[in-house]
Amino acid sequence: MPIPRNAPTIDRRLLRESVYNRLRDAIVDGTLAPGEQLRDVDLATWLGVSRTPVREALLRLAEAGLVAAQPGRSTTVSSLTEQGVLDARDVVAAMHELALLQAVGRLREADITSMRMANAHFRAAIADGDVEAAVTADDELHSVPIMVASNQAITTVLAQFTPVLCRAERLHFSSVSASLSADRHDELIQACAEGDASRAAAIAGRVWSTLPALD
Repeated sequence: MPIPRNAPTIDRRLLRESVYNRLRDAIVDGTLAPGEQLRDVDLATWLGVSRTPVREALLRLAEAGLVAAQPGRSTTVSSLTEQGVLDARDVVAAMHELALLQAVGRLREADITSMRMANAHFRAAIADGDVEAAVTADDELHSVPIMVASNQAITTVLAQFTPVLCRAERLHFSSVSASLSADRHDELIQACAEGDASRAAAIAGRVWSTLPALD
C-alpha cells in the first residue's frame, strides 16, 4: 500500500515532551532508581522511539537535577540530597505564593469546590496509606490556583523544580506527619474562599516550605 500523500506529520515537539514526561515520571515514582545508569539506546527501545528525543530529554532532566550526566562516560539517576531538596523547596514555595497572590480574587466557586474535593481525596488517600493517590490529589489541589493565575513564568519554573520535590513528597506522604498537610490545605482553601490573597499566599508558602527535606 502506498504511503498516503496527505498523511499528518508527527509533531516533534509533542514527541519530545512525551519522552521527557515519561522519563521524568519514571524517576519521580522510583521506576528508575537513584544511581541507575541510563543508556539512551535502552531507553529508546523501552519507549519505542529513536535515540534523539531520549538524548534531548536526558539533557533537560540534567538541568532539572534529576539525572547526573558525565560527558563521555555515563548518565545516572541522581540521588536525593538534602540541599537539593531544600533549594527546590524554597523556589517552589515562592512560586506558589506568587500564584496565590495573582489567583485569589479570580477563583470561581467551582474552583474552590475543586480544591475542597481534591483535599477530601488527599485526606482519604493518607488514611488509606495510598501514597500515589495522595500525590495525585495534592497536585490537583495546588494546580487550581496555578491554572487560574495563568502565569507562564511561574509554570515554567515549577515544571523544572517540582519533580525534585515530588520525589521527597513520596517519602513525606508515607509518614505520620502527612495528615497535617490536609489541615493546612483546609486553611488555604478557606483563605481562598474568603478572597484573602495575602493570607492564602502565606499559607501556601508554609505548606511548601515546611515540607521535610528528607524523612
